[in-house]
Amino acid sequence: KQWYQRRVRGNIICLSFPRQTSSTKQQLARFLSKLYRSTMSSSSEAIKTIVTHSGSFHCDEVVACSMLSLTNQFKNSKIVRSRDPAVIAQGDIVVDVGGVYDPKTHRYDHHQSSFTDTLDENHTIKLSSAGLVYKHFGREIIQNVLGLSDIQTEVIFYKLYDKFIEALDGIDNGVERYPPEIKARYSVNTDLGSRIGNLNPQWNDPHPNVEAGFKKALEVGKAEFLEALTFYGNAWLPARTLVEQAIAERFNIHNTGEIIVLSKYCPWKDHLFTLEKEQGIENTIKFVLFSDNSGWRIQCVPINDSSFINRRGLHKAWRGRRDEELSKISEIDGCVFVHATGFIGGNLTYEGALQMALKTLKAPDSECN
Repeated sequence: KQWYQRRVRGNIICLSFPRQTSSTKQQLARFLSKLYRSTMSSSSEAIKTIVTHSGSFHCDEVVACSMLSLTNQFKNSKIVRSRDPAVIAQGDIVVDVGGVYDPKTHRYDHHQSSFTDTLDENHTIKLSSAGLVYKHFGREIIQNVLGLSDIQTEVIFYKLYDKFIEALDGIDNGVERYPPEIKARYSVNTDLGSRIGNLNPQWNDPHPNVEAGFKKALEVGKAEFLEALTFYGNAWLPARTLVEQAIAERFNIHNTGEIIVLSKYCPWKDHLFTLEKEQGIENTIKFVLFSDNSGWRIQCVPINDSSFINRRGLHKAWRGRRDEELSKISEIDGCVFVHATGFIGGNLTYEGALQMALKTLKAPDSECN
């Protein structure tokens, strides 16, 4: 401020110096260098373009574009929907169109016959555009949203793929969940893919507006992705410590080691199966006890984390019973309920819930399964 006066005229900065000295020249050089770097930085922040296909939209490219908005490089990008090769060629990143998979040039299509990539050697489902974007940007997104350590990020990266992204890959690539000889007993039409697909204009809409539907689909896809991500990062991940502690203390509860007690309720199923496998005690634990606002709960451990079949269900004679009737049949004070399917029950006290577990363990298999 002491060695020059500055006037701004439009985009031109005018400098006038009272005198020319070697020190002044050095300061001027540093100033111009800083100004150049600032100008180049502003240029690098120019709005980038994400290109995806036009026409009907699908869940995979909707979620792919939604995830890109959470990255450092493409967070403020505009989305262009086109199948024109000239438009595709100008995209800073292209997803689900173009027939090219090349991370170096940010081309992420999976429709070409040569494409067979999966997330890694431990996964068999071919990636869709959602899986491709997640594979290359997922870790960055997780750290941007949750601020986790590298080790925690790896845990969440694979968990979120297995529980959220892989299904999108499978559906978009036409991979059936079950062998063809197994007929589903009911249909599911409320999944994310169905809900996003329903945002396309109806076939008989006299004034279809695909772009408006796509914009709404982006909001739905992003919200659901973030909901899953924050759940696994903020709720699921911290629960591992509580489940690990409960497993370590299970012989203090009963000498069979088949009952665990959570010090606080938390999402326990995934962690239980993982920890059992890590410790070589698969299929050991039958019941999980935890407190709630009205007393204690006893929940049966299923055969896997997505099954309704239990390793051991609560006593058949108790199922669908409540309160005094249940306490009388079970000969356990304080009973509140047992679900009609026998997967969960309640008691007013910890001692009562524990007795429900112990009596079920001692009962013949025919009376529980």
